[in-house]
Amino acid sequence: MTDPRYLAVKLLDKTFSSGSYSNLQLDSGLKGSDLDDRGRKLCSALYYGVIERRLTLDHMIGGLSSRPIEKLDGIILNILRCGVYQIMYMDSVPDNAAVNESVALAKKFRKTSASGMVNAVLRNFIRGGRELKLPKDGVKALSVKYSAPVELVKSLADDYGREAAENFLAASLEKNVTYLRLNPIRCTEEEFLSALGGIRAEKLMDNCFMAESGDLTATEAFKKGWFHVQGLASQLCCMSLAPTEQDRVLDICAAPGGKTFTMAELMGGNGEIYAFDLHEKRAELIRKGAERLGLTNIKAAAGDATKFNPELPKFTKILCDVPCSGLGVIGSKPEIKYKNISDFAGLPDIQYKIVCNALNYLGSGGTLVYSTCTVRKAENEAVCERLLRDHSELEAVELPELMGEKFGTMATLMPPKFGSGFFIAKFRKK
Repeated sequence: MTDPRYLAVKLLDKTFSSGSYSNLQLDSGLKGSDLDDRGRKLCSALYYGVIERRLTLDHMIGGLSSRPIEKLDGIILNILRCGVYQIMYMDSVPDNAAVNESVALAKKFRKTSASGMVNAVLRNFIRGGRELKLPKDGVKALSVKYSAPVELVKSLADDYGREAAENFLAASLEKNVTYLRLNPIRCTEEEFLSALGGIRAEKLMDNCFMAESGDLTATEAFKKGWFHVQGLASQLCCMSLAPTEQDRVLDICAAPGGKTFTMAELMGGNGEIYAFDLHEKRAELIRKGAERLGLTNIKAAAGDATKFNPELPKFTKILCDVPCSGLGVIGSKPEIKYKNISDFAGLPDIQYKIVCNALNYLGSGGTLVYSTCTVRKAENEAVCERLLRDHSELEAVELPELMGEKFGTMATLMPPKFGSGFFIAKFRKK
């Protein structure tokens, strides 16, 4: 049987060298293994844990290794990261087991000459009381404590102040919560809960549930199309647009389709939703999801959100959920936080171009919701303010109350209350 620790190190090496998405890399690795349920859980915990805490782990390893981090062999570094992570954060793993398994891994990867160093570093870490020594500089201390690059810490602090930045980073390291959206067209609440196969779900609001971990896709409820998985903030975004069966809705950047499905359900399966995404493969994802859920009011197709399509009709409501830096979801996709902030410099112009194009399809008196899954003000408030300056035909509209909070016309939703970081703004064409 595959060794879960071996697979975790192998996947970490691939992820850090290729920059691929963690969820795709892990899914692929687990599918190709013969791990049992316990092994899959250990591999997943190590894999995500090391990605999430990488800078913290490297800081601790750097203080124990005679060699600089950047000079260490990639496989050995990932073995050390996994070893320190188990000792520091996994109470279920005895210290001796973490050390011995890490030494054995070095040998399995044919790095026998480094096994003594692995043993020494990990045992010194235990002898030193598992201490995390933070830098004296405040920003660097937050960077090490929450495993966030210095420039990300500075960016968040500039936008929201240091205390809010720290709260956001702390929340990103908390256990992820899975949210479900009940499909009222297909089932009742009682039928849905009884078909979850023992997985408990707590109701947060109409048709929105918080579920404990488990293989949700294997449940009878999923196979029957009685729910789809969707973040809490994304559900609130759809509720802010509030489509009804009288509406013709455009979801201009729709894949993989979670918001499209929720809006179709809010419309009672009536009216019309046109859902577009740049690639046909992703449009097909929407079609398959709609078919599973029995939602016949969705028309999904490939389409470029930045280019006007004169063949499309006018719409009463538009959701413009634009591509973004994704910093709001670093709790579930931790690799995103290690990207350079400079990589996002061109996004506001692309976002503005998409929302301006979306306005071409909005009928007089129609409403548009602009949303992102980031908390960067440059991609959120700044884009919306520019939109209002340049388009006199638009006016900002008050958002509904969200989870008991009032936000005005623009809402920055923060974890943990809203599940993830998210932004929503609402407009009307006069």
